[in-house]
Amino acid sequence: MDTRTTRYRSRRQHVHVSAPYPNSTDDERDQSNLVAGFRAGDEHALAEAYARWSSLVYTLAVRSLGDAGEAEDVTQKVFIAAWRGRAGFDETRAALPAWIVGIARHAIADAHEARARRRRLEESLVDEAELYIVDESADVAERLLIGEELNRLEPVPQRVMRLAFYEDLTHVQIADSLGLPLGTVKSHIRRSLTRLRTRLEANDDAS
Repeated sequence: MDTRTTRYRSRRQHVHVSAPYPNSTDDERDQSNLVAGFRAGDEHALAEAYARWSSLVYTLAVRSLGDAGEAEDVTQKVFIAAWRGRAGFDETRAALPAWIVGIARHAIADAHEARARRRRLEESLVDEAELYIVDESADVAERLLIGEELNRLEPVPQRVMRLAFYEDLTHVQIADSLGLPLGTVKSHIRRSLTRLRTRLEANDDAS
């Protein structure tokens, strides 16, 4: 055997043969196994579904809602809903990712509706607050009563109400000023207004 033949055979022994790329049949089999595991309640299948399609759901949500935090909440809710409702998944009607996207669209619509409800609530709170703003048109007795009621409040809600009524700050400005979550500020105002209205109505009945 000559030297050239020996070198050629030596090189052949060190050639690396790559594994073949998965074909469409492999992908279909893999997704079929994922679907079967998902429907059977296999949490590993849920984790795999989340890994595959959560970014798609998040992208749809953030594009529609324009808020990263809300989009993250929607994404979590979608996969929780999909997991709880997995018995209703029919692969003859839709592929699993399409079914999940359908749930996402409903969740996004719900998020928009929740946002609209919050906006309506905020507007109603503002309207209600305007009824009790202490101004020069209020009689002395009413202003004294309102002042007394504000003094009865706990320190934090009292500060919130004084900033809202006497300094005319918005809810967001109050939250920033006191370092409180916006929802907490709104809750303090709502409860304080309810208490104040009850006292004013009781005073009207007594007069």
